[in-house]
Amino acid sequence: MSFAGKAAVVAGAGGGMGLNIANDLIAEGCNVALLDVKARPADIRTGPGRYRYAQGDVTQESFVKAAIDSATAAFRRLDYLVNATGVLWFDRDKSLVEVDMEVWDQVLAINLKSFALTARHAIPHMKKTGGGAMVHISSIQALRGDIKAQDAYGASKGAILSLSRSIAIQFAKDGIRSNAILPGATLSPMQARWEGKDALKAQIADYIPVGRIGTTQDQANAALFLLSDKASYITGTELVVDGGVTALP
Repeated sequence: MSFAGKAAVVAGAGGGMGLNIANDLIAEGCNVALLDVKARPADIRTGPGRYRYAQGDVTQESFVKAAIDSATAAFRRLDYLVNATGVLWFDRDKSLVEVDMEVWDQVLAINLKSFALTARHAIPHMKKTGGGAMVHISSIQALRGDIKAQDAYGASKGAILSLSRSIAIQFAKDGIRSNAILPGATLSPMQARWEGKDALKAQIADYIPVGRIGTTQDQANAALFLLSDKASYITGTELVVDGGVTALP
């Protein structure tokens, strides 16, 4: 899976899955623009690929356009887009009959609108490059409900699948592929509620068929495969990376 000399934009790269994916691409010689509302993390890889970090709100089109245009000008091409931006607000995201609709709008903007904006401004550059590949991070919650409802989160993650498929169909003839990853339980900053709760983590791991909670590296491995030429015949589909949870009866 050669990424040397290629260029990528990774949105939501200030930590967790997005940062792991960006670091793995940099390690493979890819030049990467990292976008996030958070301050630049200290643990971005230093090479062999180059990187640029743009701090800003990815729900704002002016920021997204400027960041992608600037990165493409610097790297002289755009081959890959990874959408890893996301929030999971357990304290505020509730059932649709209870949730504050301002919270609903915020979650949909961060988890879905930002994906549309990055794709909107990446596609013209990918066309000029001669094609490209996108990976959008969804969730297994796109496939099911939950006893403890987070309806805005679930709705946004389900909509990502439709958006990804539509992009795949629209731009296949331009050499642009689009796929989604559906992570299951993953140890990342989004799951800070598990910190220090070894008994809870052991219970979760016991429920997962492979016997462990996933890592951001598990998701990064899947992302790099889908971006690579080894997945050149794969588009408009979803890869579930959940240790077998969705296969349970």
